[in-house]
Amino acid sequence: MKILLIEDDLHICKIIHKFFNDQGAEVMTINNGNNALKKIEEEINRYSLVLLDIMLPGTDGFTICRAIRQNSKIPIIFITAKGREDDILHGYTLGCDDYIVKPFLLSVLYAKCSALVKRTQNQNDTILTCGTIKLDTKKLTCYVKEQEIELTQKSFAILYYMMEHKDCVIDRDTLLNKGWGDDYFGVDRVVDNQIKRLRKALGSAGSQIHTVFGRGYKLTDNEKRIL
Repeated sequence: MKILLIEDDLHICKIIHKFFNDQGAEVMTINNGNNALKKIEEEINRYSLVLLDIMLPGTDGFTICRAIRQNSKIPIIFITAKGREDDILHGYTLGCDDYIVKPFLLSVLYAKCSALVKRTQNQNDTILTCGTIKLDTKKLTCYVKEQEIELTQKSFAILYYMMEHKDCVIDRDTLLNKGWGDDYFGVDRVVDNQIKRLRKALGSAGSQIHTVFGRGYKLTDNEKRIL
């Protein structure tokens, strides 16, 4: 479980970090709302859940929650001193999954996080993600930054295999078999042209497909093409 904690109270950050680490969870802490906006834009898919304060320097938690929900369904739990009914209802309206008023029990907070993450993982058994790319293997659909894009059957098959083996170098023969079948006898250029079309279809996320000269291709979270 990898938690993104957005909280400006350093004492609260410290005790959450220690308690969660002791349970085996990883916690990344951000203390400023503006920095949090940048982080969620770049790598929100790397986290399992967001713990979010409301009263933050820079950008407030409500605005951050709204920004997250524009591109992600990641679980969000507000942890805040703002306990008025209208604040709580506003948080749920923006799309949070839970709203905890300070002070709170660390054990209860951790239990809520674990339950939400497990529930989300069970729902996402058919979902593959890599950077800003998401593949629904049940519905056979592809999304970039939560926007559905159209892929041909061959492009989908190749991307599916690359996402199952992300961060691994895949040679052209393997990609040829995945896209065209074992009985097809083609040349490397066929695969190169298909990768070119796939990159174009993926838009900005196409640069997550790296060319590894002399070996093949590799899909990563990072948008840098040439290795």
